Amino acid sequence: MRFDILTLFPEFFESPLRTSLLGKAQERGVLQFRLVDVREYAPGKHRVTDDAPYGGGPGMVMKVEPIVAALEAVEATEPRPYKILLSPQGEVLTSRLARKLAEFPALALVAGRYEGVDERVREFVDTELSVGDYVLSGGEVAALVVVDAVSRFVPGVVGCADSVADESFARGLLEYPQYTRPPEFRGLRVPEVLLSGDHGAIARWRREQALRRTAERRPDLLEQAELDEEDRAFLARLRHG
Repeated sequence: MRFDILTLFPEFFESPLRTSLLGKAQERGVLQFRLVDVREYAPGKHRVTDDAPYGGGPGMVMKVEPIVAALEAVEATEPRPYKILLSPQGEVLTSRLARKLAEFPALALVAGRYEGVDERVREFVDTELSVGDYVLSGGEVAALVVVDAVSRFVPGVVGCADSVADESFARGLLEYPQYTRPPEFRGLRVPEVLLSGDHGAIARWRREQALRRTAERRPDLLEQAELDEEDRAFLARLRHG
């Protein structure tokens, strides 16, 4: 899978994209990253990429011409990317959406800056995407979030596919608690069931812990989670003490 990241600060990505799973996936040829410097597509001697907003107001706005020129350049290559504008006004990224985006052979991520981008840019992308209900200094951090979340669903990026299937949100629930050695630390013991070797009991304990944690911390997720009768009975016991 290829990611084309359109940004004013390509150097922002150099270390994160070379590190850990992303770096190893690049070495194996599973992922490809192209950093596209929007400044290189700005007309004129000074490569100006921003200007004052029409109608007045604080800050500067990224100009439409260089962004669209950069988008058209990446579109001219195969496979053609699905184009995403990173914006607090877009659809909020979820695990389900990240999995869907991982099905595209290429994504182009437009990282805005300053007070935002010229509204006309939206006519040249396929969708807008937000990483949460807050404002960042620029779209670069958001682009890294999207890259990391989506990449985990690309086959061959994560060594053990089961680890992706069991993590938080993958099945509509928060993940169950995890433990490793030592079995006791400062009076805090690992639950006995995890030391029992009874795989059926362990699986059920993990499921119940995921249900309990979700009910306590993110009850809204239960509305869309895939629950069986045993799950519903356990949640009913939780509600009634």
